[in-house]
Amino acid sequence: MTFQHLGFIHLVPFEREAPAAGFRDAIELFQHADALGLDSGWLRTRHLQYGVPSPAVLFGALAQATERIRLGNAVIPVEYENPFRLAEDLATADVLSGGRLLPGLSVHPPRYSSDEVNDLVFDTGWREEDYGYGRIERLRSLLAGDRVRDLEGYAGFGGDIDSERVEPHSPGLAERLTYGGGSLKSARWAGEAGLGWLVSNISTSEHGVTDFSLAQRAQIDAYREAGGKWVTVARVIVPTDGATDEQVAKYRTYAEARNPRTEGIVGKNTLIAKDVLGSLDEILEFVTNDPAIQAADDLLFELPFEMELADWRQMLTQLATVIGPALGWRA
Repeated sequence: MTFQHLGFIHLVPFEREAPAAGFRDAIELFQHADALGLDSGWLRTRHLQYGVPSPAVLFGALAQATERIRLGNAVIPVEYENPFRLAEDLATADVLSGGRLLPGLSVHPPRYSSDEVNDLVFDTGWREEDYGYGRIERLRSLLAGDRVRDLEGYAGFGGDIDSERVEPHSPGLAERLTYGGGSLKSARWAGEAGLGWLVSNISTSEHGVTDFSLAQRAQIDAYREAGGKWVTVARVIVPTDGATDEQVAKYRTYAEARNPRTEGIVGKNTLIAKDVLGSLDEILEFVTNDPAIQAADDLLFELPFEMELADWRQMLTQLATVIGPALGWRA
């Protein structure tokens, strides 16, 4: 099949004592992807890790450094966010980018094993807070420009010009929200809510389905049946064509260390997709025969974490100039 759009997901790893270098590399990588004609670049969101905790801030920088590539994130865990403040940040970044943001969202109750950590991160009210889908509905309402308050007429003093809605308002942003999920329940909710559906290399075994691709395809089908319109599938796919011998050896070591976790159910019901590593023909064979990928509108390559800028540039170059055209995609 021909995908509507091709893009990538990047963790933006950085060194503990030199985070700015990682962010500068990310900006250069997005500029490279923009020049290649890739449709979108997505940031992973990470808290208490060496990755981007605040994608909206980095989006502001990327908006000024790129021209046309759409800027997504996979995903913002909304349980960490105040929907009002998140709406302000996303709208500001979207205005700066000229309407190129693709906000990816998820929601989950606080999950740290220690109540003391949860108290510090979420404040003590987390025990009574509702961490359901309603937080995303509230965010979407604020992004859509729904009224927050009523205003009296401007009194003409004080210098403040008040608004009844979240500002800045970026038209269309509320319609570009995507839910990142991995269960049939979330798939049905996202379809009914009119959000996009984003799935990646972690999913859930349900109703006895333990094959990763079949479980993910079942979620996509449930999403479509619930009225969902747009599916984005992301997988770790690493092209070896165009890589040096040293790079290929590094890629293989990385994949071999990760793939044992894909050989069965992890924990209670978690499924993890095997990393795909190979030549153009091997990648095309995988993409063509994967039932979940074949049901997608957009395909994203998840870039391996423990690599360097030159490695990621090689992967994106192959995606845009060789793999994409072989799949019928054009920049």
